[in-house]
Amino acid sequence: MASVLGCPTVPLANGLQIPIFGLGTSHDGGYSHDAVVYALTECGVRHLDTAKHYGCEEMLGKSIRDSGLARSDLWLTNKLWPGDYGYEDTKKACMDSCSRMGVEYFDLYLMHWPGPKKPCRSNREMRADTWRALEELYKEGVCRAIGVSNFMVHHLEQLKEDCSEIPHVNQVEYHPFQQSNELIEYCRHEGIAFQGYCPLAKGQVLSSPTIIQVAQKYGRTPAQICIRWSVQNGAITIPKSTKKEHVAENYQVLGFQLDEEDMLVINKMHDGRHVSWDPRDVE
Repeated sequence: MASVLGCPTVPLANGLQIPIFGLGTSHDGGYSHDAVVYALTECGVRHLDTAKHYGCEEMLGKSIRDSGLARSDLWLTNKLWPGDYGYEDTKKACMDSCSRMGVEYFDLYLMHWPGPKKPCRSNREMRADTWRALEELYKEGVCRAIGVSNFMVHHLEQLKEDCSEIPHVNQVEYHPFQQSNELIEYCRHEGIAFQGYCPLAKGQVLSSPTIIQVAQKYGRTPAQICIRWSVQNGAITIPKSTKKEHVAENYQVLGFQLDEEDMLVINKMHDGRHVSWDPRDVE
């Protein structure tokens, strides 16, 4: 496995290497300029994840510029909101996002959700039209890689039948309570890199006696155990934080390893709960 500044990377089907650890952003107060600049300049984070829906594209662009880092030194992921699905709207939305962030390209651009947020012929047809636009953006170099978020196996199977380029990444909710093993196996078989968000289950997993016990064994925090477990399972992991101390704490997961027995204990914690959107019933 390759690395960027000591951070392991995951190979994509097109040959690119994505850092396995990154910093996520979110809406409703989930953005901090100081935390992002600190992550980039002090912690060595080189992977940032955002979305139009989060409403922080312009702020993130400013944070990147203020960090002094070259655009080419970063991996930048953005996501297309379902209200912008459809061939023409997708292409416009991507270029508008680039403009708001002050960048010429995204390293990874994802469809945010399997269901469109607008009237359409069918979900499947709208996904296919949208994906064709992403394929063109990929060929044009506006997106160095393209993928999806919150897609289940049946969504991926339809996309595979309808389009020519297999998604490079599928980003879904992933934490000890929600492990999606069938989906993970499918992605591996199809050459789709698996990326997990909400690694702390929005804080729910931090009070788990199992996680607390493992954390005590390693002299680490429960958050570090959950993030390390995700990374060690090979999932590209993007914890969110607006506090410098938590950003630093999270990045330290690259400095230790869990024993196989502890990995297996955490693997048994799956109970199927979703703390974010549940896409299973989207047609």
